[in-house]
Amino acid sequence: MERFTISLDEKLAKEFDRLIQARGYDNRSEAVRDILRENLEQSRLARDEAPYCIAALSYIYDHHERELAERLTARQHDHHDLCVSTLHAHLDHDNCMETVILRGPTGAVREFANAMMAERGVRHGALNIVPADMNAGRQHHHHHGPDHPYHVHSRPKS
Repeated sequence: MERFTISLDEKLAKEFDRLIQARGYDNRSEAVRDILRENLEQSRLARDEAPYCIAALSYIYDHHERELAERLTARQHDHHDLCVSTLHAHLDHDNCMETVILRGPTGAVREFANAMMAERGVRHGALNIVPADMNAGRQHHHHHGPDHPYHVHSRPKS
């Protein structure tokens, strides 16, 4: 582990301490590491230096919208190579929330997410992307027994 020291003016240090307390960090170091990771990930994504990612796409939709649930499910099946899992929650009599866990090429993940959020009746969509090293598991090609064939591991970049 490498150490470095930073200086903060008193006002900024107090604001930072309030932030880390509100978020439940045990210490400043953990908070700084998370802030650095987040900014490095965003920088990689902005520069297109993240060819692969893991992501969470969340959206709310009106389940009364004509055939919308079927269209959303069909899109997920059409992109089964990207969709790892889906969580579906009933919010009230009209609205549902889904979160789709995605893994794959960053461009394809963004394209899929944009198409899902553009469906008529989908509201409040958001995509959270984390750059990933998709080659981490390929280097080791191990397998976990007869019921679990070889598979790819995806590891966050930072």
